Amino acid sequence: MPSNKINYTCQKCGTNTPKWAGKCPDCGEWNTLEETVVEKIIKKKKYQTNYSGTEANICLLGEVETLAEIRIPTGLTELDHVLGGGLVSGSVVLIGGDPGIGKSTLLLQTLAQLSQKSTYLPLYVTGEESPQQVSLRAKRLSLDVKNLKLLTETQIEKILTIAQTEKPKIMVIDSIQTMHTDLLQSAQGSVSQVRESAALLVRFAKQTNTAIFLVGHVTKDGSLAGPRVLEHMVDTVLYFEGDSGTRFRIIRAIKNRFGAVNELGVFAMTDKGLREVSNPSAIFLSHEQENVPGSIIMVSHEGTRPLLVEVQALVDESPAPNPRRVALGLDQNRLAVLLAVLHKHGRIATYNMDVFINIVGGVRINETGADLAILIAVISSINNIVLARDLVVFGEIGLGGEIRPVPNGLERLREADKHGFKRAIVPRANAPKEKLPNIEIIPVWRLIDALDSIAK
Repeated sequence: MPSNKINYTCQKCGTNTPKWAGKCPDCGEWNTLEETVVEKIIKKKKYQTNYSGTEANICLLGEVETLAEIRIPTGLTELDHVLGGGLVSGSVVLIGGDPGIGKSTLLLQTLAQLSQKSTYLPLYVTGEESPQQVSLRAKRLSLDVKNLKLLTETQIEKILTIAQTEKPKIMVIDSIQTMHTDLLQSAQGSVSQVRESAALLVRFAKQTNTAIFLVGHVTKDGSLAGPRVLEHMVDTVLYFEGDSGTRFRIIRAIKNRFGAVNELGVFAMTDKGLREVSNPSAIFLSHEQENVPGSIIMVSHEGTRPLLVEVQALVDESPAPNPRRVALGLDQNRLAVLLAVLHKHGRIATYNMDVFINIVGGVRINETGADLAILIAVISSINNIVLARDLVVFGEIGLGGEIRPVPNGLERLREADKHGFKRAIVPRANAPKEKLPNIEIIPVWRLIDALDSIAK
């Protein structure tokens, strides 16, 4: 018999090359080419069916009848918020996160809620656990799953055949890395298997108007395992943030074709599963603790929701020739830039000091509106100044030392006012035209103005 032909496949982008190389010629990643047997297509025409029972025809876009999106409430308000108002029929949602952080728990709770209504007919497909394991988790969480259908299968063709018969409105695939298709001969979890399995599921979802949740594994650096094209194929990508050892879990929308991106949903892990946190700002504030130097409250804006978080800074003399710059919850390179601006325009040097920044609660801040709060916290720690607990700060800092405006300034101020804050240091362009009755606005134009305002 002739020997199998060998190719080398990049585990990042899926590129095939006939020879091994240290660097992928397509995506440029190092040490990602792995030896694979050339895949043979087996009876491909057998599975090329149209699940909706209709044929694809060309139409004029202007004549397409636009209908309102059919949103399915999941029973979890925070999850609906991240999804943009609920689960859209025919959409495919990819959920990623570290092992043990709560992906399967969240989806089992969601399907348990949806199974109470006979119209949704949810189907939970698992390729990692046995029915006994899923049942034990449901009992531990005290979930009513008597009407929830469970399928343990890893072959995509069998799953889709059963789904055509059962006709579920919502389906969970846990996880996409365990699925495989008979169209290919490569192993489960390989780039080609993940890509082809996801493509068949997306096609089924669009043609039958079935909403599908895909659970995805993550790599050591926290990104989704498998080809990058996986994130392009789905409609929504959700990431679990936070340490599995902490109580709180944060779900962030990285991509959403039916809602805002960077939307946050906050949950607390309990012995009965994930519990929603209706007021996320309250859990990130430590009103009961003693006032200490280096602590300031800022107003972030994630998606459509303003969020109050506490920024802590610790600055101390460094015995090492290269002082440390550690940032937990924000970009470390951004911290280095801000410290350079502080030295140039604030005349405060930190080249001989270790600087540690922490965003309390495990939340990660991706916007530049935290710049002013970070530098004020640093100055508070250096000068041992205790800042008032009724003070909030937000604003972007440019390289010239100017305080730039940030989006949704009025919504941030209203959120601070709702939580009882009395003073706010904001960019001059974000100062409201009409005074707010319960909060004093301190507009600043330059970094030196902000430093003077906290020294008073």
